[in-house]
Amino acid sequence: MYQNDQRAVITLDAGGTNFMFSAIKANEFIVDPITLPSRAENLDTCLGALETGFRQIFDSLKEPPVAISFAFPGPADYPNGIIGGYLPNFPSFRDGVALKAFLEDKFGVPVYINNDADLYAYGEALAGALPEINDRLAMAGSPKRYRNLLGYTLGTGFGFGFVSNGKLHIGDNSCVETFCLRNKKYPDIMLEEGVAIRAVKRVYGELSGNKDHGFEPKDICEIAEGLRPGDQQAAIASFAELGEIAGDAIATAVSLIDGIVVIGGGLSGAKKFIMPSLLREMRSKLMTFGGERVARVQSKVYNLDDDKEFAEFAKSHATELKVYGSYKTVPYDPEKRIGVIISRIGASKAISLGAYAYALAQIDAE
Repeated sequence: MYQNDQRAVITLDAGGTNFMFSAIKANEFIVDPITLPSRAENLDTCLGALETGFRQIFDSLKEPPVAISFAFPGPADYPNGIIGGYLPNFPSFRDGVALKAFLEDKFGVPVYINNDADLYAYGEALAGALPEINDRLAMAGSPKRYRNLLGYTLGTGFGFGFVSNGKLHIGDNSCVETFCLRNKKYPDIMLEEGVAIRAVKRVYGELSGNKDHGFEPKDICEIAEGLRPGDQQAAIASFAELGEIAGDAIATAVSLIDGIVVIGGGLSGAKKFIMPSLLREMRSKLMTFGGERVARVQSKVYNLDDDKEFAEFAKSHATELKVYGSYKTVPYDPEKRIGVIISRIGASKAISLGAYAYALAQIDAE
């Protein structure tokens, strides 16, 4: 979608340390990105950096952009473009900043601001994992097509967004979150404490007996691979615990939403150590009081990064079901199935593509 659209949209990757500005047309970046310090501790300097960066991109384009669209981390009234609340990386925004109105006054084009995980899911649904999976199903001769996607980012936090039939779901309060769910291992602790960079570092410290280890997740992944000195078993177990806790949350969400799951973010690079426990949790069983074992997720869960599992996922199990009282038959495939896949395009690109598509969809709707 929009891969042939010639309208340009200015985008922003907003981090607590730096802002990276760019522009997209036809699902491709069309200018070299501009990076400026965000200076988020002071509202005047932060808004000044935003205005400067957007102005430089605006002036570099051969034709005026139709919109500015980007993600902003943290809680907000996204439909109205007001950023405020608990924002550790943007302390100067805590009392509320009408960012959409500020930028529209400055640049005279529509401005759209969304949660980063929401735009990540939207980008994967329109230009990433979902069309890729449906194309592969078509090539395999499968009649099945998927329309719903749950997107998760594993990094500083545990981001979540979902798209249903091509529509981004943002809720009545633009507050679709999973980071605050219960942690499977520590029910009084929020989920994100077990599914984030800090979780991997904490668990490695606990299991290795060295809480002051100073390693980052990349280092711990290298230890798990045997490429760096350290406690290899503790390293493997730290990612496995993250996978188990994330899998518990994903199993709950996918039971309600029923769609493809795509996982991105920096920690997804350790998929080798995360995915086995994540999939095991999603495929686990629950018990009834009568002793019956029931699948945690009612659809069969496939690892779509595994070629053999994808082939089975794409295979039709349809039989001809006789219509009662007639000689007619109808095809019936009794197996419900969903899949989990690691992002191919990466979270940053998916967020930018999501921001681009969201802006064009809103303009077209209006």
